[in-house]
Amino acid sequence: MQKTVHIIGAGISGLSAGVRLADAGYLVRVHEATQHVGGRCRSYFDGATGLTIDNGNHLILSGNHNVLAYARAIGSEAGLQGPPKAEFSFVDLAANKRWTLQINDGRVPFWVFDRNRRVPDTSPADYFGLAPLTWAKPGTRVGDAIKCDGVLYKRLVQPLLLAALNIEPPDGSAGLAGAIIRETLLKGGQACRPLIARDGLSSVLVEPAIAYIRARSGSVDIGHEVRQLTMADNRVTALSLGDQTIALGPDDAVVMAVQSRPAAALLPGLTAPTKFRAIVNAHFRFVPPPHLPPMTGVVGGLIEWLFAFPERLSITISGGDRLVDMPREELAQAIWKDICAVAGIEAEMPAWQIVRERRATFEASPEQNALRPGPLTAWKNLFLAGDWTDTGLPATIEGSVRSGNRAADHVLKTR
Repeated sequence: MQKTVHIIGAGISGLSAGVRLADAGYLVRVHEATQHVGGRCRSYFDGATGLTIDNGNHLILSGNHNVLAYARAIGSEAGLQGPPKAEFSFVDLAANKRWTLQINDGRVPFWVFDRNRRVPDTSPADYFGLAPLTWAKPGTRVGDAIKCDGVLYKRLVQPLLLAALNIEPPDGSAGLAGAIIRETLLKGGQACRPLIARDGLSSVLVEPAIAYIRARSGSVDIGHEVRQLTMADNRVTALSLGDQTIALGPDDAVVMAVQSRPAAALLPGLTAPTKFRAIVNAHFRFVPPPHLPPMTGVVGGLIEWLFAFPERLSITISGGDRLVDMPREELAQAIWKDICAVAGIEAEMPAWQIVRERRATFEASPEQNALRPGPLTAWKNLFLAGDWTDTGLPATIEGSVRSGNRAADHVLKTR
């Protein structure tokens, strides 16, 4: 009989595990407790703007090999669009300066020796001062590994690490920061090209995965909340979904790909991160001016990244705990003011939407990173996935896909 794997959670972690296992011949059953799929990485129609928007703005780099392999497997890689070279536009609103960071393709960082390609008012020596991050241990803080001041820190290191760690960099895990640098920047420009899902995250990373699983006789069901796991003989033997109980065969497996809080509810005693940080995203219905790059890093303002989509301007603010209780209209006005300054436009605030995720990611501090569990559990047919598990990366899409792949690989090893 065909082996079945039950995946609890239809976020990117669960879907990536499902795609990998469906491709290996498993019958995949995905159970999603909510009424939507994709988790925090999804698109939906927003009535306030009259547009399809993303729950959050996510940047993918060309060095995120797990994400690209996943998109390739489900036939949607072409939906991730970006420049042919590693180029990043920045603006410092306080200093009224603009520049484009241009990283050369090879591993030798020739770009840091070219004043026209590096951050203004920095020297090559500043960049080599970041080297300690590449060998930092997991228990080390960024602030203990490098100097968190100066022009380079303010204009490049701080915005990049804040976006990756979702915590003020000095307090973040130097080990996680170093992993990001090793997998992207140290590999040269071909690993650093910025890629954006221009037509929405769901169209690239979610809907094709669901179609892939269903085309192989699998299922993805919403409103399927797994409320209890039945264990016997070191195995999961049944799933309880309210008034429905699903018995597992002797060769069946379970991948738990939910967030840490529901995972801990299903598995009492599970060690997992306990502190989380917020992210604020905002979307404005406005046709971007032709000169505006697809993505702009912002220094010296409220917003941190500005994304130009065909019919909207969207922003992201990481480490947004200070903004989660700010009045929405007041916050929208402050954000729009920054957008106008970055984009060089003068216009009344258009239709808008603000999305505030209070528990967007686990706090990427050394202490919280140490609480992340691996994919294995005490039950031989139950495996964990999720960006909060120990992927070696912060809570990123690359980490999510990697966690799903690792859980799937362990399922395959039990054959």
